[in-house]
Amino acid sequence: MSTSSSANTAEWARSWLENRHVLVTGGTGGIGGAIAGAFRDAGATVYATGATETECEAARASDSSGAITYSVLDVRSNNEVTRLIDRFGDLHVVVNCAGIIRRGHERDPEVFNTVVDINLNGTMRVSEASLDKLGATGGSIINIASMLSFFGGGLVPGYSASKGGIAQLTKSLAIAYAAKGVRVNAIAPGWIATPLTQALQDDPARAGPILARTPMGRWGRPDDLRGIALFLTSPHAAFMTGTVIPVDGGYSIS
Repeated sequence: MSTSSSANTAEWARSWLENRHVLVTGGTGGIGGAIAGAFRDAGATVYATGATETECEAARASDSSGAITYSVLDVRSNNEVTRLIDRFGDLHVVVNCAGIIRRGHERDPEVFNTVVDINLNGTMRVSEASLDKLGATGGSIINIASMLSFFGGGLVPGYSASKGGIAQLTKSLAIAYAAKGVRVNAIAPGWIATPLTQALQDDPARAGPILARTPMGRWGRPDDLRGIALFLTSPHAAFMTGTVIPVDGGYSIS
């Protein structure tokens, strides 16, 4: 996304996001970092979490605005999640981006369990802990799904299972949370150029078929997710819940 289009998108969103409180787990880089930046640019007060202090320090160093508050969160810990959510007064948006992938190792049951616990169970922990605060503000949740919510991944069965679970969790929580006035939607990114996909980007034998199947003919960028994230929190999406929206350059239709 160009600088001018990013600025226009932020201005468009400012009327409903200025001074709102937004939590982005896994918000220190990649897709999560881009989404955290989108909410910051739209005037929200943004809190982003990372898995380690090293991640948080790197994010602070790269955020010249200094407007995002970074903290460490282990989404596998109910206690840590609860303590973080309790720190908020108002909470208007939660974006669940925390996730890992262990390509080629996830058939090991211990590795599989860790991947699912972070990617899927962690999303559930954060969502449930946030529910009352979001309900008090008419807030919303955005989960990060994947193309592997729809397709299998032989090298990443844990990641694929967790992202398939995210799609169903999104639909189920949309039903469960509707009575509280909380909407729950998910974004399913296509092949985005992030550290998680670096090995694929660097391997022509694997990158070639991905790009050949993608009608737009390029890797996605984290900034490609900014607009849809802002839209899903907006009054324009007030009657949308339980959706899983691909942002994939057409990969899933070809």
